[in-house]
Amino acid sequence: MRFSISHDLNYSYDSPVRLSTQYLRLYPRDTGRQKVLAWMLETLGQPMRTQDGYGNVLHVLTLDKPVSEISIHAEGLVETAPSLDEPSDFRGTPLSPLLFLRQTALTRVNGELGAFAERFRRGAATLSGLRELAGALLKRNPEGSSEQLTHAFIGSCRHLGVPARYVSGYIYSAQKPADGSALHAWAEAWVVERWRSFDIAQGGAVGEGHIKLAIGADYLDACPMRGVRTGGGTETLIARTDVAADAQQ
Repeated sequence: MRFSISHDLNYSYDSPVRLSTQYLRLYPRDTGRQKVLAWMLETLGQPMRTQDGYGNVLHVLTLDKPVSEISIHAEGLVETAPSLDEPSDFRGTPLSPLLFLRQTALTRVNGELGAFAERFRRGAATLSGLRELAGALLKRNPEGSSEQLTHAFIGSCRHLGVPARYVSGYIYSAQKPADGSALHAWAEAWVVERWRSFDIAQGGAVGEGHIKLAIGADYLDACPMRGVRTGGGTETLIARTDVAADAQQ
């Protein structure tokens, strides 16, 4: 299925930003289950394109003149496979699963979550066991955001000795979400010698409506935009993302 995607970010400041460096992961790549047919990224200045250690497309945008507003627009067309849970590594950049055993500040488990995860240790090496863990985490926190649930799942997996990583992306739904955002997060865990997907918030595997944007150890490695600035005072962000089924397919 083909999807057209539009993503807008507008940052405004109550005083000029004198210097700003932004790290943008807003450019999806081909995987075993998705193909990027067209994509464009528009920014205030000319960003430098590179690739980070996880294989994500990374644009580094540096603004060295005072600005009171930073606007970024990304849009494109992506085609996804209809089958569930196809292999989804970025092509040409295989990573050792062992990289994703290390806990981070956002995935570190406390005593309560660690005790909860221990209930699933016996089945942790199986797909069904991890699906059970994912379902139990959603039942435990049904109001949690996709980011929160994904971090809890990743932390639990690593606690049990299972490599797991964070995925940021977009999700298509015929019914628009209440917050108007199509941004989403899910996890991938290394089970039986391959990466398997776990959309904890949706209660299942990744399907045709998921468009993968970036991966990392946690949100900070894979978030669409992250940066530092000098000056600017109070920051106000207006963001909008939209995913629509392509009418021309």
